[in-house]
Amino acid sequence: MTTKVHLAADGAGHGLAVLLTPGQTNDSPLLPPLLDAVVVPCLEGGPPRRNPEVVIADRAYCAASNRTLLRRKRIRAVIPERRDQVANRKRKGRAGGRAPNFDPQTYKRRNVIERAFNKVKHWRAVATRYDKLAITYRAGFVLTLIVGWLKLLGDKTYGRRRCSLATATAAARVSTASLS
Repeated sequence: MTTKVHLAADGAGHGLAVLLTPGQTNDSPLLPPLLDAVVVPCLEGGPPRRNPEVVIADRAYCAASNRTLLRRKRIRAVIPERRDQVANRKRKGRAGGRAPNFDPQTYKRRNVIERAFNKVKHWRAVATRYDKLAITYRAGFVLTLIVGWLKLLGDKTYGRRRCSLATATAAARVSTASLS
């Protein structure tokens, strides 16, 4: 009945990876697969870049396993602690350890991901969720991200009114082919 969309975006709000899960699924275990889905090819050749410099996420991703993973990959984590984790740490006193580093100024940039979601939801099919199958809903989400990247790169043929049905269908086929 419900679904959650997990989106990884760059600093400008352009989508890099999309995962779709059932609505009742916890967010925290999805950070490793979402990071694994991010692949940025190098224009000069060589291996693609897979690790960002910093991950800015909300409290839903603040599990200790996620912090350990990010530390192991040398990625700076800007994730606030949940209130129950703070209370447990304080209750334990000195044995509770110290609070993880948190930069509130960097955390203010998390609104970029919220704006990325809002850009995608301007497309009616994504905002209203008419699709019955999760794969077609994800394909629509990916298609809107592709159109956003094409607009950024300066391709005028993918404007709102100029996109023909044939090019939109071909782009949808490409996005659904990457799912399997």
